[in-house]
Amino acid sequence: MEKRINISETEPAAYKAMFGLENYLATTGLTKTHKDLIKIRASQINGCAFCIDMHTKEALKNGESNRRIFLLNAWRETDAFTKEEKIVLEMTEEITLIHKAGLSEATYAKAVASFDKKYIAQLIMMIVTINGWNRIAVSTEMGFGA
Repeated sequence: MEKRINISETEPAAYKAMFGLENYLATTGLTKTHKDLIKIRASQINGCAFCIDMHTKEALKNGESNRRIFLLNAWRETDAFTKEEKIVLEMTEEITLIHKAGLSEATYAKAVASFDKKYIAQLIMMIVTINGWNRIAVSTEMGFGA
């Protein structure tokens, strides 16, 4: 199989723009836990092995437990996640699977009841950014399978 394009080499300005979003997200009030949960869950949904591997390792370094990572794809069926974390995960799934209906009114209302508008905007940008990275990694076969 032919090796796929390396966007960071071919279009470095595009990669730099993606890292601009990462740099912005590093300045936000988003908790490390929320960031890690978003990155891992979106990557699971998108089937991005490269990102799942990277972000689970990162989450473990940030203090996340193996148990919670193992349970992440069944977060609704466990009490391992807080109410706020479940809202973040629900937002992540609905925005990642936007073709199904997008961010529902019910989930948005839960977010408004738990977070301020700035935090909600930051959550949405985090979800959008990891989905962008997932699409780059999967379409270019980064890391695993490359």
